[in-house]
Amino acid sequence: MNLVDYSRPSAKHRKIATSFRDTSLKDILMLACSLLKEVLAKPLNLQDEGQQTLVMQVLKLVLNCLSFDFIGSSADESADDLCTVQIPTTWRTIFLEPETLDLFFNLYHSLPPLLSQLALSCLVQFASTRRSLFSSPERAKYLGNLIKGVKRILENPQGLSDPGNYHEFCRFLARLKTNYQLGELVMVKEYPEVIRLIANFTITSLQHWEFAPNSVHYLLTLWQRMVASVPFVKSTEPHLLDTYAPEITKAFITSRLESVAIVVRDNLDDPLDDTATVFQQLEQLCTVSRCEYEKTCTLLVQLFDQNAQNYQKLLHSPSGITVDKAIQEGRLAWLVYLVGTVVGGRLTYTSTDEHDAMDGELSCRVFQLISLMDTGLPQCSNEKIELAILWFLDQFRKTYVGDQLQRTSKVVRLRSDVSRVPEKAWKIVKVYARMSEVLGITDDNHVLETFMTKIVTNLKYWGRCEPVISRTLQFLNDLSVGYPFYCISDSLTSITYILLKKLVKIDAVKFMLKNHTSEHFPFLGISDNYSVSDFRCRTIFYTALTRLLMVDLGEDEDEFENFMLPLTVSFETVLQIFNNNFKQEDVKRMLIGLARDLRGIAFALNTKTSYTMLFDWMYPTYLPILQRTIERWYGEPACTTPILKLMAELMQNRSQRLNFDVSSPNGILLFREASKMICTYGNQILSLGSLSKDQIYPMKLKGISICYSALKSALCGNYVSFGVFKLYGDNHFDNVLQAFVKMLLSVSHSDLLQYRKLSQSYYPLLECLTQDHMSFITNLEPPVLLYVLTSISEGLTTLDTVVSSSCCTSLDYIVTYLFKHIAKEGKKPLRCREATQAGQRLLHFMQQNPDVLQQMMSVLMNTIVFEDCRNQWSVSRPLLGLILLNEKYFSELRASLINSQPLPKQEVLAQCFRNLMEGVEQNLSVKNRDRFTQNLSVFRRDVAEALRSDGSSEPCSLDMMS
Repeated sequence: MNLVDYSRPSAKHRKIATSFRDTSLKDILMLACSLLKEVLAKPLNLQDEGQQTLVMQVLKLVLNCLSFDFIGSSADESADDLCTVQIPTTWRTIFLEPETLDLFFNLYHSLPPLLSQLALSCLVQFASTRRSLFSSPERAKYLGNLIKGVKRILENPQGLSDPGNYHEFCRFLARLKTNYQLGELVMVKEYPEVIRLIANFTITSLQHWEFAPNSVHYLLTLWQRMVASVPFVKSTEPHLLDTYAPEITKAFITSRLESVAIVVRDNLDDPLDDTATVFQQLEQLCTVSRCEYEKTCTLLVQLFDQNAQNYQKLLHSPSGITVDKAIQEGRLAWLVYLVGTVVGGRLTYTSTDEHDAMDGELSCRVFQLISLMDTGLPQCSNEKIELAILWFLDQFRKTYVGDQLQRTSKVVRLRSDVSRVPEKAWKIVKVYARMSEVLGITDDNHVLETFMTKIVTNLKYWGRCEPVISRTLQFLNDLSVGYPFYCISDSLTSITYILLKKLVKIDAVKFMLKNHTSEHFPFLGISDNYSVSDFRCRTIFYTALTRLLMVDLGEDEDEFENFMLPLTVSFETVLQIFNNNFKQEDVKRMLIGLARDLRGIAFALNTKTSYTMLFDWMYPTYLPILQRTIERWYGEPACTTPILKLMAELMQNRSQRLNFDVSSPNGILLFREASKMICTYGNQILSLGSLSKDQIYPMKLKGISICYSALKSALCGNYVSFGVFKLYGDNHFDNVLQAFVKMLLSVSHSDLLQYRKLSQSYYPLLECLTQDHMSFITNLEPPVLLYVLTSISEGLTTLDTVVSSSCCTSLDYIVTYLFKHIAKEGKKPLRCREATQAGQRLLHFMQQNPDVLQQMMSVLMNTIVFEDCRNQWSVSRPLLGLILLNEKYFSELRASLINSQPLPKQEVLAQCFRNLMEGVEQNLSVKNRDRFTQNLSVFRRDVAEALRSDGSSEPCSLDMMS
């Protein structure tokens, strides 16, 4: 009942499940609870496997009852911490009885771990019960019973030594704060004692970091939400978080530092290697750490200074790399992560000027460490410290540089006359006070210079370390997007809005713009030391770099040519050796890198002037090289995919950048090159023959999906007049459409829908073709046209709204074309004979295959009546045309649905169908379509009301073809 059943419409299945919920589920829960009471009354024989199995199944039955999808939400199980159990109101009496909770707490204490963790799982669901089930006094009483149970478990913690029990108990604690407010928790009599026990339990859990590490997430979630709620508590009762939150933060910090020595000496898996978990825990800790921030800051300063001094001593010792050095590096990495975390916590918790000054103290130490580490490169380097530094820089950017300040922070030059500094600027002054004394970082220029110098250093010296390079480039990309940055001028009264102007004036940025070669940045190299998959980062690099170039580029073609010079040299090298067998592998790798570089550049060029510079640079000299690459290495996706993606990017008319001047043929020339490439790839890829299931997507379908995406961009870009091709006898347009058909016929219908990227490129392309190129559709051979229409029919039922909406739109264009042809048949003058013949071909095909449109009408009606229709407007547009073209079949569908219902409902449904067509005329004008769409909305509501479950019958499917 609680699982998706694909053999019937989802609405029908939901109707059955709802009936089951209302008639049977409560009785099943009560029966299971009564059996569990008998288990407590009669001691369980632990030696009897049959009894244990029975109790396990009863507990699972209760858990399944409490986990039932009561309201049809189908909640994502991964969002565990957000779950609320929507218990029916009729179950209130069960939940109001204190004996119900006592039963499961007693079961936990009485049963062995294999069974007690199921009792805890049930308690997790009880703690997640929706708040509206109770009145305020009832809710307080229910919460008090839960807290008593928590206290009892923590006072007798023996069972928590089992990982299963421990994990479920952590989930239980997290759910308490998810469903109850801090103001309600503090009003519970046992709260002071329970919060002390929970704090001790959390500290012990953090200290034993190697035990059930995945459960720590729930404990940190509990404390994060507790601390975040402090500003909203109106109760006079003490929440005590200012006492325990600093202890939790201290336990996390010290336990992570202490774990490093154990990891290094015992050669264990390093928690720092699991960056996803580390980032998640740090983001939770950032809120907790800002509570009583003075204590946390003092601890971090002490630990940082101590470990930094020890590390400096080890660097100057003659022994070289030792275990002690590895331990100190691991501790420093954790400390840098933690400093970044607490600085980032400023955005999540109320802060004072003193707190900002503390941020400056901590940040000062990290910037000093950056200087120390960079001066020792390349001999003195540590990947984990570098990744931690990048985390810190990103948190500092978001907090004190980026757009999160929402125009309240201004960077100022420190002056002796600080009385002239506006109040809102004091926060940044406080941060920079200590940094100014120690590092000389006094204003926005110094911050950005530090950022960019670090980026350049990493790109120079960490070329063979993909994690550091990719994280560095992501940081550069975030900076290059452009953020609001405010500066107070010398008068300290006027605020100037600055975007990327600050960045492009920095020497490190100027260096990158002029020296983006493998000589200065080794990760741009093509040697075998670098994996081809690592070349992907080059696209991000050139996207960010081109954004910076665009700031002052304007129409300066010489500046653009200078920027492109390294790529020009590479292409000229390829031209010289392309026809030789000398170092063909190097040529291939060079072309892969160039394609990724150019894609990044093309992505960032969003103006007509800058895009024209790129096109003039590429055509006609270098685009043919990419064409020859496709011809030669069509069977190697590592080579073809970047080139095809580059072409797809070039075809994107983003921000109208491809709207060339009226005297320019560039739009047609670009399309011709794309047509050649798509045709070449399509013809060559089909020669590969049959491929295995694991090879078909990377070797074939991925490339086809990119080709379809490129073609769709060209057809919808409005920068090519396709009628010109036929007028002047140019066959590039016809060729690319034929290539589209050949590639399509080599793909099964199941693959079209199974591979999401393929379906999301094919169906929008088909939408463009049916909108503007119906003459091409009508000229397709009958088997091909049948294949296309069948793909539309199958796409209508998919859960992907992008695909189903495109199918509806394509079907609407086809039906409208056919309807208009029938309406005007015999009225066309001789000069329109060609259009008449195209319509006649389509009409003849539909007459030969009447089931095609009938099947699609059946699918759409099923969607409207029985399914959770998320794109009702899109469904309504083709449905009217289908009804007008197939009125007889529509009458049969209507009769089928009406006759499947009990007699009392038949007249109601008949009236619903009469209302559906009320006021709808026999045409497809916009006004008439809108009227039908409005009627359909009312029809869907009324039919759902009429078919509402009363236990007497089930509606049948409208699919008469089956």
